[in-house]
Amino acid sequence: MTRGFFRSAGIILVCFITMIGCNPDEPQTPEATALAFEKLAGEWTLGTNGKILLDEINVSANYPGFSLSFTDGTYNTTNAGELLPASGTWEWADREAKKVNLDGTLEVNLVTLTESSFTFTFDHTTGTDRPVRAGYNGTYEITVEK
Repeated sequence: MTRGFFRSAGIILVCFITMIGCNPDEPQTPEATALAFEKLAGEWTLGTNGKILLDEINVSANYPGFSLSFTDGTYNTTNAGELLPASGTWEWADREAKKVNLDGTLEVNLVTLTESSFTFTFDHTTGTDRPVRAGYNGTYEITVEK
């Protein structure tokens, strides 16, 4: 009789602990991509502190009035030459919100992303005889602000 009592009590205890651990009312932590999109959404410009570097050389003067804006699943650029398309689609390339795919072909690495500053890098690999305005081949680092 005592063994049966302890066995039943043990089963009840295990069930109770399992139920406590599965509390559906616990607040869920938002995914990294959702938190990052809150910062990414909106219009970004070179402003006063922004810059466009090509292999660590400042080429911002070749992109006057450059801007980039993100909405849910789409983006638009202004005065990006052929460096980036004028518009297109984007999606997260990873769950950590460290990479974005533009139009499914260009992977962009997020270096920093705050509410007011955004720095990203990517490798541009179009024709080798294009002028700077169209985007030389190389690694670009772009810093923009809201």
